[in-house]
Amino acid sequence: MYTTSILLSSIESVKKFVTLTNSYNFPVDLVTDKYKIDAKSIMGIFSLDLSKPLTIEVDDSGDTKGNAKEFIHQLQQFQCEKVPNKV
Repeated sequence: MYTTSILLSSIESVKKFVTLTNSYNFPVDLVTDKYKIDAKSIMGIFSLDLSKPLTIEVDDSGDTKGNAKEFIHQLQQFQCEKVPNKV
């Protein structure tokens, strides 16, 4: 199981993300404080608060072809940049 935080800040980024997730056969979920939804569902994603980072969970346990590594690499375009804490 691979987990990281992503940010889908525009309609275009959501469409690009859903297209990416649907091109792979393994399960991908988005998790917030209250919900866990299928990351391949554009309607599900739009039901979330997209102003905050989302946690993505990739179940790569059944991936025998190594596609999960490629998918995880492609996720970098959506990953949150770490913002330094303000003092």
